[in-house]
Amino acid sequence: MTDSEKTEYQVLARKYRPETFADLVGQDAMVRTLKNAFEADRIAQAFVMTGIRGTGKTTTARIIAKGMNCIGPDGEGGPTTEPCGTCEHCTAIMEGRHVDVLEMDAASNTGVANIREIIDSVHYRAASARYKVYIIDEVHMLSTGAFNALLKTLEEPPAHVKFIFATTEIRKVPVTVLSRCQRFDLRRIEPEVMIALMSRIAKAEGAQITDDALALITRAAEGSARDATSLLDQAISHGAGETTADQVRAMLGLADRGRVLDLFDMVLRGDAAAALSELSGQYAEGADPMAVLRDLAEITHWVSVVKITPEAAEDPTVSPDERARGLAMAEKLPMRVLTRLWQMLLKALDEVATAPNAMMAAEMAVIRLTHVADLPAPEDLLRRLSGTTPPAPGPSGASAGTAASSAPVRADAPAGSFSTAPRASGGSGAGPATALAADADAALARFPTFEHVVELIRANKDGKLLVDVETDLRLVTYQPGRIEFQPTDRAPRDLAQRLGQRLQNWTGNRWAVTVVSEGGAKTIDEIRNAARYAMEEQIRQHPLMQAVLAQFPKAEIGTVRTPGDIAAAARQEALPEVEDEWDPFEDS
Repeated sequence: MTDSEKTEYQVLARKYRPETFADLVGQDAMVRTLKNAFEADRIAQAFVMTGIRGTGKTTTARIIAKGMNCIGPDGEGGPTTEPCGTCEHCTAIMEGRHVDVLEMDAASNTGVANIREIIDSVHYRAASARYKVYIIDEVHMLSTGAFNALLKTLEEPPAHVKFIFATTEIRKVPVTVLSRCQRFDLRRIEPEVMIALMSRIAKAEGAQITDDALALITRAAEGSARDATSLLDQAISHGAGETTADQVRAMLGLADRGRVLDLFDMVLRGDAAAALSELSGQYAEGADPMAVLRDLAEITHWVSVVKITPEAAEDPTVSPDERARGLAMAEKLPMRVLTRLWQMLLKALDEVATAPNAMMAAEMAVIRLTHVADLPAPEDLLRRLSGTTPPAPGPSGASAGTAASSAPVRADAPAGSFSTAPRASGGSGAGPATALAADADAALARFPTFEHVVELIRANKDGKLLVDVETDLRLVTYQPGRIEFQPTDRAPRDLAQRLGQRLQNWTGNRWAVTVVSEGGAKTIDEIRNAARYAMEEQIRQHPLMQAVLAQFPKAEIGTVRTPGDIAAAARQEALPEVEDEWDPFEDS
């Protein structure tokens, strides 16, 4: 071996790849099942490993292949869950050069021709090993024809053949294939296990890395051991000594978690200037705007979960200071504020991803977040409009809003807007609720009769509601702000709801619209067209019309024309009579 080969560097993800079942971390259930199967000599004909990237699917396949073919240091051993790692078969399999263990990448070998090579070769016994093992990675990439070609061989393979499949997309694998395999779901590695694994590797490498830095790496890896090991490798090189959390954060392009929590507080307080200043500071120090917004969304999700299940705060990747602040936020913030922030942040992430300038898009998103953070809930707004309760406190503990939250809403404000009136003062004891009620009465006084309501609907050009009100509403009682009516049989079911909502939008005041079953007067349409309806009823009672309706029950009367109407129409259409007929011989 040359000096260059001796000093060749091997990345940590390959250097610390598990070689036995004991080395696999976070997959205890699968390891227990496989050990029991080997000990009972119940080794399946085909296995399928599924899970996210970096959890050890291909590595597990190689360990199984080693265990089935291991002969021990003395050359006399049988299948085992603890392969020796020193015999010729173990060494060749881990180096990927064993002639009887074929590894195939289905992403680049998707067709029937590739599978036919396997089908043709399974009939030949292994050259030197106990079993012929076919490891197919990313098996979901095989074509439908390739899967169909494999089915028969997979169901009845020769005794010396074993199949091991690995995939990240188990749902794309046909059920007919899955039913012929023993399935193992490799789980995401838990944060505690991952931190312990990274700590062991760092110690073995003689690297100094802080616990906070390991927590950041674990959080960024999202349960993938390979991702975590690769990030650790990069962090050790980045630190060049003792690697700190700040160095890992800079390496990953992340913002300081504490500063992101500060930004979260500023947004909830509605302090747009401070939030923009904090965002600019993080950007100047190298934080990616997309990463900052992603961290805000992550904090929103975490606080929401902690609010429902407080034990979720005991996350080893979260520092004690963050945990204390998160618990305080979860106790103080209403769930509606958190869900609103979550929805807006999701939209903001899409905008930042597609915007020509990510920082500008992030700043606009923060401005939008600060302006809606202290909006009152719809039920609080309705209470203020009705004057039943004082304003509810906002998310920051203070009143939700400033002037608008403590002043009554004017009933005569334009539709869709809210204007404030000064507070009532003096010794009479009149407060905001009293002033609000007085303003509401004054505003509703503009509609003394139901005809004024109909004119309001007509003025706002809501044709559908106008037709429904004129044809299907039988008025029982009316007072400004209160309508009671009996609907006709054909009236829409949501007539009362639509009428109340429209009137509230147009007047700025709540309207009580009630439906009763009797006592209604004639509709506006019935009053307006009383003569026509009376004539139609008279026609309906005619024996000839009765006979027609008996034969055609769903027939309706279209237009009614009296003999006088017919005669008038005939006179109008007739040619004018010539008074003096011209005689061509009269002048001769």
